[in-house]
Order: sequence, then C-alpha cells, then structure tokens
Amino acid sequence: MTEKMEVIFSELAKLELEDAVSYYEFQQAGLGKRFKLSIKESITRIIQFPLSWPFEKDEIRKCILPRFPYKILYSNEEDHIFIIAIAHTHRKPNYWVGQL
Repeated sequence: MTEKMEVIFSELAKLELEDAVSYYEFQQAGLGKRFKLSIKESITRIIQFPLSWPFEKDEIRKCILPRFPYKILYSNEEDHIFIIAIAHTHRKPNYWVGQL
C-alpha cells in the first residue's frame, strides 16, 4: 500500500485508550507510554495489512496486542480504518456492540 490510510477512532475507542494509558501509567511510570506505543505499532500493521486479522463479529476485525491483554477492534472501510474499540481481552465479549 503506497498511500497513507486514514485512521478514525470512535469516541468509545478514544476513551478506552485514554483510560488504559492512565491505568498503566499509574501502575508503573512509563508503562502507559509503552502501552500507547504498542497500540501505534499495531495500528501501523493494520494499515499495512488491513485484511490480515480475523473477524470478531460480522465485518469487525480484531488485532490482539502482543504485550498487553487488549485487542483493537476495527472495520476496514473503503478509504479509512475505523477503530471501534480498544478492548480488554478479559472484558465481557461484544460489550462494544451497543456502543456504536
């Protein structure tokens, strides 16, 4: 893919990202920053290979973070990637469906 794909976050995903970064930073200085970096690296991989991750539900795909118990739920749209949720993997499944 030669052109940069736009990434759009839902309000839910923005809040979840902020909450997780704050939580990890509170647990250990610098851990929130490492979590955010892991999210950025995963989104970069999603942009490069948007169809590589398995489906979570319907047309929603999931990318599991390598070092944290989180997954990025997203849809691959024609002209952008829509980040639906930054979901903790131990949270109730499909909690985010009603949030859309």
